[in-house]
Amino acid sequence: MPPNSALDDTTETLTFTQTDLDTQDDGRDISKARDILQATNLCGPSRHRSTAPVLVIHGGAGTISRAHVPASKQEEYRKGLRDALTAGYDILKGGGEAMDAAVAAVASLEDCPLFNAAKGAVFNVAGKNELECSLMVTRPPSSHPEIPESRRGMALMLITHLRNPSKAARALYLNPKLAPHAALSGTTAESIAEGLGEELVDDSYYFTEERWRQHRRGLGLPDKPAPTTDNPDLVDDSELDCLPKGTVGAVCLDLRGCIAAVTSTGGKTNKLVGRIGDTPTFGCGYWAEEWLTEGWFRRIWRRLRGKGDLQAVGVSGTGDGDYFLRLASARTVAARMKLNNESVRVAASRVVQDLKLHGGEGGLIALDSQGNGM
Repeated sequence: MPPNSALDDTTETLTFTQTDLDTQDDGRDISKARDILQATNLCGPSRHRSTAPVLVIHGGAGTISRAHVPASKQEEYRKGLRDALTAGYDILKGGGEAMDAAVAAVASLEDCPLFNAAKGAVFNVAGKNELECSLMVTRPPSSHPEIPESRRGMALMLITHLRNPSKAARALYLNPKLAPHAALSGTTAESIAEGLGEELVDDSYYFTEERWRQHRRGLGLPDKPAPTTDNPDLVDDSELDCLPKGTVGAVCLDLRGCIAAVTSTGGKTNKLVGRIGDTPTFGCGYWAEEWLTEGWFRRIWRRLRGKGDLQAVGVSGTGDGDYFLRLASARTVAARMKLNNESVRVAASRVVQDLKLHGGEGGLIALDSQGNGM
């Protein structure tokens, strides 16, 4: 479901067919066209199918009105989103893995100072940046058959020096001997990632004038000279509230039917030092899972509709993470699909409704194994 924003361009979708993979020469075509060919088999097992790749991204939640966002700023956001889609498309058009495409898209958003992830991340109450990131797949990528099937994700938290937490999450996920756990934090995660070739930066790299002013004003403090003047990214005061306030993420379905969800954030403005949000918490801010349809009637009904027995979903959330944590929102989307036989659209919509009922603000993107998204 698109994040809570009147500026709906903070969510973009890229879908294309196998023909598109061979003929498109520009990743900026974000047509909603979809051509997924399916085969029905009522007799034998039907677990896997050829799937057209789909990539969905979001740039964060928040109440953003077009009336208060200059046209030039709107175009900057669109360009940032298009660049992210292009980065993911460049992986998929060569038959690449969902995990790699989703990481490429999120890393592009991390490099853009407009979004609350890595470069441009918000500050905590002490005026520091503590980043979070996660990666999860419905099954290990086929390009790395040595990865155990039970190893499906990696989460990073309290990151203060990685240039691209999403790339680091991928590197650690693919190296279970060096990073045998499902989640790591702080200097341990950064040290292992650096040894795997990931770039470390000084914490001043994350700084932007916009986020610094948000930090000071959020604490009721007067504007104060920024801790660094090396960054030229300055905006008018009237644009301070135009920035997306939440997490960024991508969910991708590849040709092999694998779904990957990658999510990255700077967290909440003026959060307490050491606060852990939903982004690196399995089942809360992100999830990816596949399962076999249970019950002979459901299996036959799915095959009559050209669908296989294997179902899957990937979810990436954005918004007030404390509510996603309390409700295990991302995992609940999969549970509703699996247990209630709801479509991804219905399940995601009801999860977002639950967030609102409990006083939370946010949204999510979700993608199933048929390429249907929310």
